[in-house]
Amino acid sequence: MPKSLVIIPTYNEKENIAKIIQAVFDLSDGFHVLIVDDGSPDGTASIVKEMMRSGANELFILERKGKLGLGTAYIAGFRWGLERQYDYLFEMDADFSHNPKDLLRLKSACVEKGADLAVGSRYVKGGKLENWPLDRILLSYGASLYVRLVTFMNVKDPTAGFICYSRKVLEAIDLDKIRFVGYAFQIEMKFAAHTLGFKISEVPITFADRVEGESKMNTSIVSEAIKGVLQMRWKSFSNSYARQ
Repeated sequence: MPKSLVIIPTYNEKENIAKIIQAVFDLSDGFHVLIVDDGSPDGTASIVKEMMRSGANELFILERKGKLGLGTAYIAGFRWGLERQYDYLFEMDADFSHNPKDLLRLKSACVEKGADLAVGSRYVKGGKLENWPLDRILLSYGASLYVRLVTFMNVKDPTAGFICYSRKVLEAIDLDKIRFVGYAFQIEMKFAAHTLGFKISEVPITFADRVEGESKMNTSIVSEAIKGVLQMRWKSFSNSYARQ
């Protein structure tokens, strides 16, 4: 069975963390979980470590000092997983906006259907948004359309953060060249895979707004994404994301 690692970045997720970890383990498909915690003052890391002491042998934690950004958290997780020879590495939020059961469908898209990168998509047929206010829906959909127009990527949900990467994609991308740390990170990783010729598949999901805890979305994240797309496209004419 291929080795699969689910990477979950956290900052102040004490309400959700034990439940999301258990939900992944309940799938009984051999998923391991790596929590990348950015010094959560609410004790998120302590909850994870207690679960590890209680016998969760497929659970691991990387603790970082301070809030260093979503992108750097995932890259730290990618490096950790690649060093330990995982075949498939997943991105997933801690707040249940991503349904853990959809991990199976993302994995199937890569393992059984030949995708190099599978994206949990809100904007393909069958994808849905749940409990989102209208202004946020318009912002998200507009951002996705903008990214597609600028980058020419045939990915309907380029800002999505529920993803399965095959190992070869992450080995091919020079992770030192990924420069964005907020939600533009999600766009840049897909753009890097796209420019290197990997097959990207979109799997329809229902994306639900978080029930517990606070959203990490803010205006600076949106601003970074808007400016970052133009910078990515411009630099792609002269620089490759390929590992040398």
